[in-house]
Amino acid sequence: MNTTAQITSDIKTSLDKIKPELSEDKKSRMYKILNPDVDNYLILGVKTSNIEKVARAIQIKYNPSFTQAKEIFKSMAQLNVEEYKFVAFFFLNRYKNYFDESIPDFFRFEYFSYCHTWSACDSCCIRVLGTFLAKKENQELAMKTIDNWSNDDSLWIKRASIVILLKLVMVYRDFNESYVFKKIESMLKYSNENYIEKGIGWLLKTCSKYKPHVIKDYLTKNKDKLSRLILRYASEKLPKESRKSILQK
Repeated sequence: MNTTAQITSDIKTSLDKIKPELSEDKKSRMYKILNPDVDNYLILGVKTSNIEKVARAIQIKYNPSFTQAKEIFKSMAQLNVEEYKFVAFFFLNRYKNYFDESIPDFFRFEYFSYCHTWSACDSCCIRVLGTFLAKKENQELAMKTIDNWSNDDSLWIKRASIVILLKLVMVYRDFNESYVFKKIESMLKYSNENYIEKGIGWLLKTCSKYKPHVIKDYLTKNKDKLSRLILRYASEKLPKESRKSILQK
């Protein structure tokens, strides 16, 4: 039987083989964009599509059980390397048929507790966890997860709650106005944190694609208590004149 250590070692070797040679200038730009919140964080620069290919190839090669796949996920997600965190959720996503009501808590403790960049947070929510929670049969679980996570002590778990809600809006192409606005109001107390502020703006911008007049009215009525950054992000897809009016505080 192949051990978790063997499989994780193969994953690391596979990623190492395809990592590009990066100039110091490109490295500097990459770290500035991703802005990890710890110093000892490594970014290899491997394209997301290639990370997904590695996850698929390793899963096919070893075909571990779901239980072992979760152990592999934990081993990779806890390491401070961006691509290891990505390969962790891509790898586990190949077992999505085994996901049940316990999976949000699994991600909460085994992934988001070790998250250090907006990209690792958002990609996992959009590509894996949010997709699972967006299934109609998981609506109650989705709302419970969003509500529980929105007041977590961790910045990234709070942001994850916003991005999961955003993913639901994207999938349904609609949203419950009362719920979304109430959730935003509850998150404003954390808006001094840049990534929460940007998350709120991103959520409102996504909602504006489906109900532009509703979002325009909300931003107009609440622009005095919303930061300029939130207003700028949220109004990005609105008509030019509407956006100009909203940004005139």
